[in-house]
This record gives sequence, C-alpha cells and structure tokens, in this order.
Amino acid sequence: MPTPQPFLPHGGSYKNLIAYQKAECVYDVTFYFAHHYLEKGDRTIDQMVQAARSGKQNIAEGAAAGNTSKETEIKLTNVAKASLQELLVDYEDFLRVRGLKQWQPDDARLAQTKRACAAHNDSEYYRKAMPERSAETIANIAITLIHQTDWLLNKLIEKLEIQFVENGGVKEQMTKARKEYRGY
Repeated sequence: MPTPQPFLPHGGSYKNLIAYQKAECVYDVTFYFAHHYLEKGDRTIDQMVQAARSGKQNIAEGAAAGNTSKETEIKLTNVAKASLQELLVDYEDFLRVRGLKQWQPDDARLAQTKRACAAHNDSEYYRKAMPERSAETIANIAITLIHQTDWLLNKLIEKLEIQFVENGGVKEQMTKARKEYRGY
C-alpha cells in the first residue's frame, strides 16, 4: 500500500497577513480613540471597539478555519470587512456631527496619512502616535487604515476564491486523497 499523502493545507500564520496587521492597528487606534474622545457611558464606545475587534478576530478565525473549510474562511473574512465598514461609518458620523473634517482626496494631510499608513503595519507605531494627535486627525487615520484594510481583505477574498476553484474544498481533497491511496 502507498503512503497516504496529507490533504489539508498548512497555511501560514494569520499574524503574517498584512490585512490582519492592519486590522490590529485599526483596533488599537479605535480603542484609544473611543476611550479618549467619546464620553464615558456612551454606547458608541463599546460598539466601535467591538466592531474593530470583530474586524481583527474574524480574520484570525477565518484563517484558522481555512484548513478545513474555505467557505468558512471566505465568510469570516467577509464578516471582518462588514465589521470594519460599520466602524468606518461610526468614524464618519463622529466627524460629521461634530463639524470636523473628513479629509478629502485633494487634502495634503490625507496624502501624507495614506503614505504613513501604507508604510506602517505595526500597531505600536500608532499607539505611540495617538497621544499627540487631535480627534479629527485620529479619526482620519482610522478611516485611512480601514480603507487600506478593506482593500487588502478584498484581495484576500479574491485569492481564497481562486484557491477554492483550483483546489476544491476539503471534502473534494479528502475524496481525492482516498482514491489516490486506493490506487484509482
């Protein structure tokens, strides 16, 4: 009898995903922001922190589930996207109702923020920078990070879809491994 071949993929750690790293930055920025710029007792604090947490945690959970279910991985990655979209709206609402500016594409501050956020995936960078920034600046940094994370999650979902089409799901891989083992 031939030696059975493993059929479950052995993917890398979710911590190596840039989308996860960015989502962690979003979480840390949001935690600081919510606890420093929203009034104590405001339900939005918990909602924003939970949306940021959900964005990060669902990437991790999806990656872990991906070894046995690409469908679950895709769904949880999309849940992460949805949670971050909810958080994005909270930041936009914060700026709008307080008469603060959401930086527009022609604003030099936005261009600078995009470059800085693209260059830094380490949440410590943001944790150190937050105490020196205004509520408006932090909200715009968070918005930028959310957009960048969303773009990365779109690319990740596309990659997962391609992997599924090319390799099938775990049931197909199990059947294939069993047939190869039996020699037919």
